[in-house]
Amino acid sequence: MTTPGTSTSPARTKGGELRAKVARLLADRPADTLTIGGMARQLGHSHGAVRNAALTLVRRGEADQGGSGQPEFRANAKTAAAARTAVISPPGTHAPRVQAATARTTITAAATPRQTGPIRRAGGQLYHPRELADLPDVEALNRLRDADVPVLLYGPPGTGKTSLVEAAFGDLLTVAGDGDTTVGDLIGEYTQADSGGYVFQCGPLVTAMTEGRALLIDDATLISPKVLAALYPAMDGRRQIQVKAHKGETVKAEPGFYVVAGHNPGVHGAVLTEALSSRFSVQIQVGTDYDLALALRVDARVVRVARHLAHQVELGELGWAPQLRELLSYQKTEAVLGTNAALANLVGIAPVEDRDAVAAAVIKAAGVKKIAPLTLGKQLPASTVRQSPGSTGSAHRGYAR
Repeated sequence: MTTPGTSTSPARTKGGELRAKVARLLADRPADTLTIGGMARQLGHSHGAVRNAALTLVRRGEADQGGSGQPEFRANAKTAAAARTAVISPPGTHAPRVQAATARTTITAAATPRQTGPIRRAGGQLYHPRELADLPDVEALNRLRDADVPVLLYGPPGTGKTSLVEAAFGDLLTVAGDGDTTVGDLIGEYTQADSGGYVFQCGPLVTAMTEGRALLIDDATLISPKVLAALYPAMDGRRQIQVKAHKGETVKAEPGFYVVAGHNPGVHGAVLTEALSSRFSVQIQVGTDYDLALALRVDARVVRVARHLAHQVELGELGWAPQLRELLSYQKTEAVLGTNAALANLVGIAPVEDRDAVAAAVIKAAGVKKIAPLTLGKQLPASTVRQSPGSTGSAHRGYAR
């Protein structure tokens, strides 16, 4: 087995230099599609570093990606220029103060394309960028990654924190944090092989470090501080961790390794410790974009209800308001079950202590006399029940007795 820290790359190259090399390789073979493995062999760098460079070119519109399985890359009209353009060095290539100064002098408004249109995430869903520091949010996150500035996104569940990170980083690995997350879930642990023996299975942190990929620690503040402590050496100047479970091996972060975390302040058990907060130099509040909900054709009355409830939450009068996730779910439910059922479900998903206030807001906005959580009613006569495909009359009668 290859140990987690094994690397085939030579002395570290600045990310801008490697991206220029990848762009030059693609530009020299405009009719060919190249794989990560093929480019890594020709350039003499690790697969992870080349993958990160190629994906960055694609995000900037400076190369095209295809392939239904293994990703393949091809030059486009902007690739040749990318081979000559200097960009910010990636994480770990120089000291933070020097890096910050470099960022100020090398990043310009035209350094990368403004990604204002919808972006298709890995799962196929579309993400609609929002403004952040006079930039599209996905572009801002990529610049922060280039400058090795860790980001903490915080806000209520359902506001699009995870979606933003998935849209920004095509090479993303994710840890879904909770109170049961262990050090092994981050770093890796031994698992039993088919042969009966045990092999060390690298966790997402080790994989992201050795392949130079982005790592999202979702719901990071639900994870025990003792567990998160295993992450901190990878984020500071050391940029390495010691895998005690694997013979004490030292794993060093490849260029491109980057950590972003999500925090839901209102969730029970979520604690933002000083040790965690201090690791994230930039902390971004993420709320629901109600104008986007309207643009996506969510019922304007329901958006109005959500805005009203959100204002009550801000005043401390309520603890819950529908976020973008709930509004989009409402839209889908309405399309399938109708408006009344969707409104009833919106009331039903609210916490019990807030349901009366949510119901009152829905009644006022929708002009209905009464609303209650979506509930099963009385049993229908057998003649009105539509059987599912493959069911039989006798089976249905047996259920109805």
